[in-house]
Amino acid sequence: MTEATLKSTQLHRPAQPAHATESVAVRVVLIAIALLFLLLVVVLPLVCIGIEAFRKGWEVYVASVIDPDALSALQLTLVVTAIAVPLNTVFGLAAAWAISKFRFRGKQAMITLIDIPFAVSPVISGLVYILLFGAQGFLGPWLDQQGIQIVFALPGMVLATMFVTLPFVARELIPLMEAQGISEEEAAVSLGARGWQIFWRVTLPNIKWGLLYGIVLCSARAMGEFGAVSVVSGHIRGETNTLPLHIEILYNEYQFAAAFAVSSILVLLALIVLVLKSILEWKMEAEHN
Repeated sequence: MTEATLKSTQLHRPAQPAHATESVAVRVVLIAIALLFLLLVVVLPLVCIGIEAFRKGWEVYVASVIDPDALSALQLTLVVTAIAVPLNTVFGLAAAWAISKFRFRGKQAMITLIDIPFAVSPVISGLVYILLFGAQGFLGPWLDQQGIQIVFALPGMVLATMFVTLPFVARELIPLMEAQGISEEEAAVSLGARGWQIFWRVTLPNIKWGLLYGIVLCSARAMGEFGAVSVVSGHIRGETNTLPLHIEILYNEYQFAAAFAVSSILVLLALIVLVLKSILEWKMEAEHN
């Protein structure tokens, strides 16, 4: 083998994986730290919820779960989620399509605005809606004259949840659609396809798993939201309490077994979302491979 051939072989030799440069001891220590952290921060609290939920027996658990206030809170949680998530899905699709497919002034400002809910405390967002739609707010007197109630009612809770969960679908789709580019859409246009045909037959099939992934994350966040909804709900028992708010009331009343029993419902919903998330990640990885 000549010297030139040897150099060429060395230049084109695949780089070693990053983990091959680390010793076994370093890898073991890093994995142990990660597992210990997850055990203390995630697994142990979930196990404690299960133990505390059944501490006083199965009968107390069932009674706490089927309590009318608990069922009302569960129903309201699902209703708020069912309204907020589709609206944020429509927004996320529109925003991601505009940002990834078009050039326009203010694009970076739009991206920054989408990220604001990540940076702003949910409590602050709730206070903003009180300032806007409350009895003493900017629009409160006019809304009262029209017989419209926003805060301390379902509309305010939906708005607060939408604010908190707004970035999830958009932020999942923007990098995906930017990476795909516009070549397939341009090809469809050249073949005579129209706007909605392009969306349904070209764009949507390419982003379906990312879209579903964003919807799952948005749903999980919506069901567990506490801060913003707490401010705008009014804490009316049996009427404007979602599951997180109902759990807080039970805990403050020293009904610990009932509080942990209802908490287990949220944990169950979270586990269902986690399973869906894992399935979607597997689907996305399989499609890319």
